[in-house]
Amino acid sequence: MCGNGGVLVARDFLDRPSVQVAPEVLGCVLEHETPAGLVAVQLTETEAYAGRSDPASHAYRGKTQRNAVMFGPPGHAYVYFTYGMHFCVNLVCLCSDGSASAVLLRAGAIIAGEDLARVRRTRRKPDADRHEPNAGRAPLASRDLARGPARLCQALAIDRSLDGADVCVPGSPLRLRRSPADPAASTTARSEKIVSGPRVGVSSAAEVPWRFWVAGEPTVSVYRAHVPPRGVRGDGSPRSLGAPRGHPPGPAQLPPSGREVAPCRRGRHHRRVGVAGSARHQH
Repeated sequence: MCGNGGVLVARDFLDRPSVQVAPEVLGCVLEHETPAGLVAVQLTETEAYAGRSDPASHAYRGKTQRNAVMFGPPGHAYVYFTYGMHFCVNLVCLCSDGSASAVLLRAGAIIAGEDLARVRRTRRKPDADRHEPNAGRAPLASRDLARGPARLCQALAIDRSLDGADVCVPGSPLRLRRSPADPAASTTARSEKIVSGPRVGVSSAAEVPWRFWVAGEPTVSVYRAHVPPRGVRGDGSPRSLGAPRGHPPGPAQLPPSGREVAPCRRGRHHRRVGVAGSARHQH
């Protein structure tokens, strides 16, 4: 069991639109138990993705073999492989009228199994002396062990074999638990520390503030905007043509989050969020 032994998150907590779940799942603990041991991460950064209304979502164009889990019941892990080297894990949320949604888990703090997580995350430098087992191994700061979606999966040993794992049942190797810090803390009190901003590296709906993180938390990843490939415009048209074919896509019309939003001191790309009364659930 992790940390202070928080209880498992109820399935109905995840059976809601992802934009409601994403900020409220911050502070919960994702744990993975393997023969090597248990590693647990307290979530500090997430991103919400909708379905047909969200061009940045894997579910935007409908169900495929890759994203099939997103169209199933809530409370399961959607794990995908990206860039030919990394895994990312999402929590499946409400699927309504054939439109799926999920929350990408971007970062967290290791609260159990740090030694095992560190072994998984440590990599030898290319110029290391192969005759010295520890040569070239740069020490990793604790904050960097699960700082980013790929690092989080590496620390927890999450891969495609866990695609579809039920995180709401005790018999699953991958489980989601309530925050161990203060289970009685109100959602409103926690929301005062939650900030929102644009999602990382997406080329469509880039300005939508559906990335959520805990303000001041050192394990939160660095924001990076999408950079189009060389020779390609931001709208996807080749630069050599001089002008895009057809009409460039307009701003994505996404459903409102139902939250009261106020500007954050960090600038126009970041907002501090409040919690709508209808979205209050216990984790």
